[in-house]
Amino acid sequence: MSTSATPEASKYPVSQGHPQRWLILGVICLAQLTVLLDNTVLNVAIPSLTEELGAATSDIQWMINAYSLVQSGLLLTAGSAADRYGRKKMLIAGLVLFGIGSLVAGLAQTTGQLIAARAGMGVGGALLLTTTLAVAMQIFTPEEQPKAIGIWAAVNALGFAAGPLVGGFMLGHFWWGAIFLINLPVAAVGVVAVIALVPESKNPQGDRPDLLGAMLSTIGMTALVYAIISGPEHGWTSGQVLATGAVAVVVLAAFAYWESRIPYPMLDPHFFRDRRFTGAVGGAVLITFGMGGALFLLTQHLQFVLGYDALEAGLRTAPLALVVVALNFTGLSAKWTAKLGMPVSIALGMVLMSGGLVSIATMASGGYAGTLLGLVLIGVGCAVANPAMAHAIMSSIPPAKAGVGAGINGTLAEFGTGLGVAVLGAVLNSRFAAESLPGALAGVSSSEEKRKVIDTFSSGLELSLLVGALAVLLGGLVAAGLLRRAERADSGVVVAH
Repeated sequence: MSTSATPEASKYPVSQGHPQRWLILGVICLAQLTVLLDNTVLNVAIPSLTEELGAATSDIQWMINAYSLVQSGLLLTAGSAADRYGRKKMLIAGLVLFGIGSLVAGLAQTTGQLIAARAGMGVGGALLLTTTLAVAMQIFTPEEQPKAIGIWAAVNALGFAAGPLVGGFMLGHFWWGAIFLINLPVAAVGVVAVIALVPESKNPQGDRPDLLGAMLSTIGMTALVYAIISGPEHGWTSGQVLATGAVAVVVLAAFAYWESRIPYPMLDPHFFRDRRFTGAVGGAVLITFGMGGALFLLTQHLQFVLGYDALEAGLRTAPLALVVVALNFTGLSAKWTAKLGMPVSIALGMVLMSGGLVSIATMASGGYAGTLLGLVLIGVGCAVANPAMAHAIMSSIPPAKAGVGAGINGTLAEFGTGLGVAVLGAVLNSRFAAESLPGALAGVSSSEEKRKVIDTFSSGLELSLLVGALAVLLGGLVAAGLLRRAERADSGVVVAH
């Protein structure tokens, strides 16, 4: 596989990388952080939105879901557009759309306006998430790519942890619209910096646009994510969920068939013949399944069982992100990966993450200490495994298709997380039949009944976390095994040659 940059990006020596690559990485990571914050920042504003906009429960759900649905549905299409029309152009377009959406959201007077604005932000977010990783792959040498991807991955963890904290701080000092308007100066600085610093790069072959593929992937992924999101609320056997799920299966099957038949596919089916790619893809789905679902449940445990408010719960999950940031920003995780090799790094990282989930499951009821140990183990595991997994995906795809590679990486994360929240939530509900813990506690009078309800919830939570731990461990073994076989096959080819 060639690792050379495209002609548009090669005005500097490929062996040295872009002379301002670290500054550019800082700019694109700032844009990335803004997008990720908006995945979680709205959660803490729900009480304010309910009161000031008169938002019903269904409105709140659409405010949250409109962003993630549009974003996850468009990731592949956005990545393909970046490869074809230029990653710099799409990065600027993403920042502009995200900024406009944030402005409309901050000034919204009705729930409908806010939902529409969030959908618009999702379009910008899809463009940003795909182009930031693709640009990072273009401006760094192959030797520096692991460290650059490590920093990019650390920003992902920081966005997850900082969303509730930033939202809580802003709501404590300003009105709810400020959580969106804070994006405007970041987007403006980002646009100026991208114009000044980021080199243009795109697929030199200029493949014809795969319009039908783009439409099918967008409809299919949106339907799939919507079915996963709706399952816990409406019931997995409800007509709404089954119909949406059926649409997703049919449309994604048509997408796969179409991509295998045309000479210029958006998602080349040949990628899946590469063991590195399939190993990293399989691992990425299972890692996000286990981690996304488990961390969603962990926030409930911190708030409902241990009694912390939203801001306190956010602070107590922060050690996970801080460990990831420390190990990736210092380059330690990249050094470990270089020393151990990619398969061993991924296996080790996911064993640590799995151990962290087991620690939380078995010791969380005794207070915060077991949770803290679990979060630190998960943080070390994430710092090692996540960048290695992303690098495995991106390096197994030709540089000309870097945008599509980033789209695949983002789509897997969205899909795995949504599926994890749904499935592990269903495992919890199999033990804890009530609709919610606060609702169940409201219906009891004595402290003994209250204790029983909390114990039942904790038991269900423990089982869910253990299922998540098993999924992460399995993902590590699958990914490491396939990547090891791919390395052996590659070395065999080299020797024969």
